[in-house]
Amino acid sequence: MVKAKEAVAKSDSSAAKKKLRPSKVKSLAKFETKKKARAAGTLKKKPKQNLLSGTATWKVVYKSGTWRFVHRPTEAKLIAKAKAEGKPLNETPKKKKSIIVKPIKGEKNGETREVHTVKRKAYYPTLKTPKKHKTRGLFKNHKRNTRPSLTPGTIVILLTGVHKGKRAILLKTLDTGLLLITGPFILNAIPMRRVHQGHVIATKTKLDISSVKIPEEVDDKYFKRTLLKKKPKKNDSKSLFVQKPKTYRPSEKRKFDQKTVDAQVLSVLKQHKDKKFLFLYLSFMFGLRNNQYPHRMQF
Repeated sequence: MVKAKEAVAKSDSSAAKKKLRPSKVKSLAKFETKKKARAAGTLKKKPKQNLLSGTATWKVVYKSGTWRFVHRPTEAKLIAKAKAEGKPLNETPKKKKSIIVKPIKGEKNGETREVHTVKRKAYYPTLKTPKKHKTRGLFKNHKRNTRPSLTPGTIVILLTGVHKGKRAILLKTLDTGLLLITGPFILNAIPMRRVHQGHVIATKTKLDISSVKIPEEVDDKYFKRTLLKKKPKKNDSKSLFVQKPKTYRPSEKRKFDQKTVDAQVLSVLKQHKDKKFLFLYLSFMFGLRNNQYPHRMQF
């Protein structure tokens, strides 16, 4: 017990030695005075403020067709303005009647008739159509999230498209969220192209492509194709005299960019310690055999 008392005394002395902020000292002093007044029974309780009463700092005022909370300092300005205009400030709004009784001529017409002040709709839809809301932002300005496993230099397996089953190297993620990949073209005939991240499997095999410099003009606009003319119909009599439409072919600029990027990627592959296996790994296609399930495999 003696040791416990000594420990408490030490803690009290250490707390007293600590310097308190001036605001903290003031709050503690107020608390002590209130505590003493409460014990003596001399503490005065503040009356509860009602928003509709005169003691409140806010007041409910009807202005311009709506009820509003008005602060007391601005109330005097509103009263002066209302007096100048000759309008009462707290005048309750009069509700307009929805139906008016009108007299009608004719002995057999009932003399009076009830008429709606607001004309009713002539058409009521049978089905409720959802309201169209304004878009909050363009799709191109949306935030793009890429899987953490898809980093530059990761070897991915393509699941859809012309090159499905092939392996490619991820170069970077574009502004639209699409992945920029390359084969390289010499190994598996995959050029630089865009792929959605949902259509690839990320493997654990990664390369250090920090030295690879991709041209700045290679972006989403770079891959936009030009619209070609439609093919002529087979049964069309004029099809013999119509020039055949041009098929899509990559431009010389695109071929040059492909060669420059592939040369840098191949140099990275050659410097790798397992270069022999990597060349075979990229050139061969991915496939499943009996009793092999992709959801049970580690890539």
